[in-house]
Amino acid sequence: MPTRNQKASYTTKAGFSADFFTHDEVSAIHQASLEVLRNTGMKFHNKEALAVLKDGGCDVDTGTGIVKIPEHIVNGAIDSAPSHVLLAGREKRHDRVLQGSRVAWTNFGAGVEMYDAFTGEFRLPTVKDVGETALVVDALDVIDVYSQAIVGRDAPPETGDLLAAEAFLSNTTKHCHHIDLASGSAAARYIQMGAAIAGGMDELRARPVVSALICPTSPLQMSDHGSSIIMEFARSGIPINILSMGLAGGTTPVTVAGTLVVHNCEILGGIVLNQLACKGSPVIYGSSTTTFDMRCITAPVGSPELGMIAAGVAALAQFYNLPSYTAGG
Repeated sequence: MPTRNQKASYTTKAGFSADFFTHDEVSAIHQASLEVLRNTGMKFHNKEALAVLKDGGCDVDTGTGIVKIPEHIVNGAIDSAPSHVLLAGREKRHDRVLQGSRVAWTNFGAGVEMYDAFTGEFRLPTVKDVGETALVVDALDVIDVYSQAIVGRDAPPETGDLLAAEAFLSNTTKHCHHIDLASGSAAARYIQMGAAIAGGMDELRARPVVSALICPTSPLQMSDHGSSIIMEFARSGIPINILSMGLAGGTTPVTVAGTLVVHNCEILGGIVLNQLACKGSPVIYGSSTTTFDMRCITAPVGSPELGMIAAGVAALAQFYNLPSYTAGG
C-alpha cells in the first residue's frame, strides 16, 4: 500500500448538523436586516429605553417609539457582546458554557396547563408543581439547564414570577433560566435571589447561577416590560436570552428567509439596547420562531419548518460569534 501523506487545510465534521444556509445566504440575511433596522426601524414601548437608544446614536421618534438603528451601532453591539456565556450551576459540576458550536440541553417551558403525573388529570399547574419540575430536571443527566417548565396558576399575578423562582431555585442544583418574568422590578428581585445564592453580586457576576429570557413582540416591537428586563440584566452583568417567537405566515413573512430577516432584526434590536445599557454584558441569541398553523390557529413548535428556522438562527449566531438558544427538538 502506498503511503498517504497528511493533507493541508483538510476539514472534518464530527457530529450531526443541518447546514441549510451557505455563508453567502447568511450574509445576505444580515445585510437585509441592517437595511430594515436602518430604514424601517423597530418600535420600543419604554421611555427609558428610548433615551438609552437616543444617547447611543440611534434615530429615535419619541412620539411613535420608532427607533432607526444605524449599521455601525448594530455592528458595534454585536462586536461588544461576549462570544461565550457561562451558565453556572448551584453546584460547579453543572456549569455549562454556551459558545460557538457547543451543544447543551434544557427543558421546554412555560406550560400553562399540564397532565398530572399521578392522576392523569388535565389541570392548571401550581407553584408546588413548578418546584417538582425542577426536581425532575435535577435528576435527569441529559438536561444541562433548568428552564421554568410551567406557570404556577395559583399564584397572584403580581408575584407569580417570583414565587415560581423561589420554587425552582429551591429544588435544583443546576443553572436556572427564568422565562416568565413580568417586569423590570421583578427582574431586579430575581437577580437579588441569585446574588443571595451566589454570596453577593460580585460572586453572581463571576458565576451567574441565574439567567432569564425575554421575547420581542413580532413584528419588530419590544414591550415596555421587555425593555426594562433587558436593561436590568445588562446593568447587573447577568445573562439575558433575547428570544423571538415570530410566526411565519402570521407575524413574519411566510418564507423562511423573510422570517429570518424579521427575527434577526428583533434580536439585534434587543442586543443593541442591551449593549448600550452596559457594553460587554452577556447576551444570548434566542429563537422559538416557527410557522403559523392557519387551520388549527396554533404555533407548532415541533414542525419541520421550526427546525429549518432554528438552523438558520444557529447559523446567524455563529456568523455573529454569539451563543444561541433555539426551541424545538
